[in-house]
Amino acid sequence: MATLYVVATPLGNLADLSPRAADCLRQVAVVAAEDTRRTRGLLAHLGAHPQLLSFHAHSGRGRTEALLGMLADGRDVALVTDAGTPGVSDPGPDLVSAARDAGFSVVPLPGASAVTAALSASGLPADRYLFLGFMPRKGAERARLLARACAEEWTVVFFEAPGRLAALLRDLVALVGPDRRVVVARELTKLHEELRAGTVLELGDYYSQEAPKGEVTVLLAGTGEPAPPPDRTAEGRALARQLLDGGATRREAAQRVAAELGLARNEAYRLVTEL
Repeated sequence: MATLYVVATPLGNLADLSPRAADCLRQVAVVAAEDTRRTRGLLAHLGAHPQLLSFHAHSGRGRTEALLGMLADGRDVALVTDAGTPGVSDPGPDLVSAARDAGFSVVPLPGASAVTAALSASGLPADRYLFLGFMPRKGAERARLLARACAEEWTVVFFEAPGRLAALLRDLVALVGPDRRVVVARELTKLHEELRAGTVLELGDYYSQEAPKGEVTVLLAGTGEPAPPPDRTAEGRALARQLLDGGATRREAAQRVAAELGLARNEAYRLVTEL
C-alpha cells in the first residue's frame, strides 16, 4: 500500500526543513503542493524530481480522486503547503480524510508552524490556547469570532493579511479596551522577521502608521479567567413556546428545554411556567 505523507515545510529559512522531510521529498513519486511555483524552488534546492501537482483550496473533488488513484497505483504522495504544516489554515484535511477512509496510511512529518513558532517567542501563556486562523473580513461571523476571542481565558492566535492588521487591532481595542496585551509576529524565520509586543492600542497605532508586509500572526492575551456562562433565558423561552404551541405538556417542554440547553430542571420549569 502506498502512503500519503503530510510534510511540514519551512516558513522561510530553508535550513528549518528536517532531514526526514528532505529525504521524503526526494523519494516520493508525487508531491501535491498548494503553490507549485513555491514548491518547485524547494524541490530544486533539494535536488528532488517528483511529479508535482497543484492541490489547493479550490482544487475540487477531481484532484482528490486523482491523488487517491495514484496512491492506489502504489505511488507515495507527499502533501505540502506554501509554508508550514498542511491542514493548519491551509489545504489538506479533505485529502487526508479521503486517503484514510480509502485505507491508505497517512504519516505526518512534523516541522515548522507559524502558530507554535509565534507562541514560543511571544511570552504569553501557551499551555492552552485557542487558534482561530484567518478572521472573516466582515459580517456576523467576524463579530462572533472576535467576541469569542476577547472573552477567552487563554491566549488566542490569529492569522491576518498585512493589509488588514491595523483594522483587526482597532476592532480588538473596541472590544477589550486599550490595555490588553498583544504580540504581532511577522515574517517568521525570514530576513525581516519582527516580533513586536505591546498593548492593542499601542500596536494598533503603530501599524496604522507603519504598514506591515509579509505573513502576520497575531497573539492576544487571554483574560486569565473562565468566560461567564451564556445567558440562555431568551433561547429557553423561545424553545419552550415552540414546544407548548406544538402540543407538549409543561413537564415535557421543561424536560426538553433542560436537556437541549443544559439548564437545571427547576430553571427550565420556571421558564415554561412563566409563559
